[in-house]
Order: sequence, then structure tokens, then C-alpha cells
Amino acid sequence: QVQLVESGGGLVQVGGSLRLSCAASGLAPDYDAIGWYRSAPENERESISCISSSDPETWYADPVKGRFTTLKDNTKNTWYLQMNNLKPEDTAVYYCAAGKSFGSSCPVVESDDYWGQGTQVTVSS
Repeated sequence: QVQLVESGGGLVQVGGSLRLSCAASGLAPDYDAIGWYRSAPENERESISCISSSDPETWYADPVKGRFTTLKDNTKNTWYLQMNNLKPEDTAVYYCAAGKSFGSSCPVVESDDYWGQGTQVTVSS
């Protein structure tokens, strides 16, 4: 059974930092990509970062480039999203999702089973 569990969200002031975690279990070895996404009220869900074993480059969306970093702890099968210099527009529910990379950095997510439950990040000004 596939399970992705996010944690680490919370309330932070502008300019602060948070580290989100995505702990994965039950993934087949060829599910080698993780993506981070966020969804804010009245906005479509957006991709913000992807990492995979088949692409040496980690991809970041322009709004977070230079402020967010995606890391992986291979010993724990856990991915992290380090978020620095947070802004009010970063307020959203953040999700991780897993899938096959097919040679890119971002996963092809097959079903709802491969999404985490989400964690709320609120940045106050």
C-alpha cells in the first residue's frame, strides 16, 4: 500500500522559514520522482518543485526559485521542501506526489493514491 505523509506546515511570519517533509512508503522502485505542489484558495494547483533519480537537475517554478530547495534523505525515503524567505503569496496547502519520471524530473502521478494529504502553510505579514 502506497502512503505519502506530509508534515511541517504551520504559521510563519514574512521572511521566515519552514521545512516540509514527505515520508513515502510502499513505492515501487521505478516510482522515482517526487513533486511538490501547492493549492491556494481560488487558485489552481501549481507545481513548484520536482526531483527524480533520472534527472540530475531539480526543477523549481519561477516564483520559488532561489528560495525553496528540495532534498531527499535516502536512508529514510523522505523528501524535504526547505522554504526560506517566505512571502504571503506562499500561503497554500502544500502536497507531495510520487510517480514515474520517464526521464524527467517531475513525476507522472497515476492516481490519488500517490498524493499526500497536504499540509497548510500560512505566511503572515
